[in-house]
Amino acid sequence: MCRLFGLTSAPRRTRATFWLLDAPDSLRDQSRQDPDGTGLGWFGADGTPSVDRAPIAAYEDRAFAEEARDVRSATFLAHVRYASTGRLEPRNTHPFLQDGRLFAHNGVIGREREIDARLGPEESLVGGDTDSERFFALITHEIRANGGDVGRGVETAARWIAAHLPVFALNMVLTTPSELWALRYPDTHRLYVLERGPGGRHGDRHLDHSGAQGRMRVHSAELTDAPSVVVASERMDDDPDWRLLEPGELLHVDGGLRTTGRIALPDPPARPLTLADLEPSAAASQTAA
Repeated sequence: MCRLFGLTSAPRRTRATFWLLDAPDSLRDQSRQDPDGTGLGWFGADGTPSVDRAPIAAYEDRAFAEEARDVRSATFLAHVRYASTGRLEPRNTHPFLQDGRLFAHNGVIGREREIDARLGPEESLVGGDTDSERFFALITHEIRANGGDVGRGVETAARWIAAHLPVFALNMVLTTPSELWALRYPDTHRLYVLERGPGGRHGDRHLDHSGAQGRMRVHSAELTDAPSVVVASERMDDDPDWRLLEPGELLHVDGGLRTTGRIALPDPPARPLTLADLEPSAAASQTAA
């Protein structure tokens, strides 16, 4: 399945190093499916978003994805993609950027092009082929309709999809220059949050997280003396304080690292999808280790 990773140390800007494909030699020896794309998003001091992403469609793309990214931001969003819809092109690679916000998704939405009709003229927000970008466009549409309320926009968009379209999973992370939102829905995939104090559980350690099978690694020496909040598709170290979000839970981390969560989608999807319902490529993307 796709790997999601969000990190915020707001209001403090932090330098962090990301290896979106770590341990490449061991990866090549695995029999499991290889990733189809990697991406990293962050914000400049003036709030300008930046996205560094590539499909894994050629040796040059793989070499690019294996390089370390050393960036500074108050919020970060990283994604390792296993393609379920959309060709292996940069425009289909997460994170996506709309209205100054960054977004990444893990899951599958059936009949996703029905979202286009609901978007109306705002269909122009969609530049690629993926269900993920359409989900983001619907969130952006609903944020605009709700006076800029991001949480309400995420909830309204996700509720509409859950009520009208076939859904396998809508797990997502959305970031602004100072805030982070995450949704786990339904219970198909896991999504964890770690509220990390300065220096972690021991009080004197830098942040050094590594995902399963070397898919992603994140390091920040500056978080030895600063708090942070991390959201990830998996527990990325042995800290016992990782918490699994509840199905339907919408998590918000504000610009002062205050974290709140609520069950925004209490009901299961009206048309739940199983792996057996998916096309082979989509099913593989949701089960890859």
